[in-house]
Amino acid sequence: MSERKLPATQAAHELDFISHSPAQTERIGQRLGEQFQPGDLILLIGDFGVGKTHLVKGVARGLESPDLVTSPSFVLINEYHAGSARRTMPIYHADLYRIAEAGELTTIGLDELWAGDGVCLIEWPERAGALLPAEHLAIHMQHLSETKRRLRLAPHGPRYVALLDRFKDMTFG
Repeated sequence: MSERKLPATQAAHELDFISHSPAQTERIGQRLGEQFQPGDLILLIGDFGVGKTHLVKGVARGLESPDLVTSPSFVLINEYHAGSARRTMPIYHADLYRIAEAGELTTIGLDELWAGDGVCLIEWPERAGALLPAEHLAIHMQHLSETKRRLRLAPHGPRYVALLDRFKDMTFG
């Protein structure tokens, strides 16, 4: 699979990061996770090995989850739970890589997860095509070197523009 390049320009509400290690990717995820609320949909876009699951580990930590986060590549969806301060809200981590066509998604109930009472993070969301809601936070991840990754956070819809604004305020002051 050829590596997709992110465009050099970005929209006004997008935010770019360079992560220098898996631990730093997890810290970015943790800061993001602290902002997530029930019903949030996060799309994780990037090639194999780019660090999507590391980002989800950080998100789970930001939501105070005690659960061990692993890649859902072979099970399609893992469910974790946020800490008690977040009312043990569910955290759904889906990997759609093994989905051959979008129609298969109707049988696994993915739409119920992103419309539900938890946070839904989806790896390989392009497999879902037009079934995905227009409003979401897309996180594009790209290899830069052995350990460096570029992350572009792109909000789609006012809910996610506000989420990214809160994230910027909490992260940069």
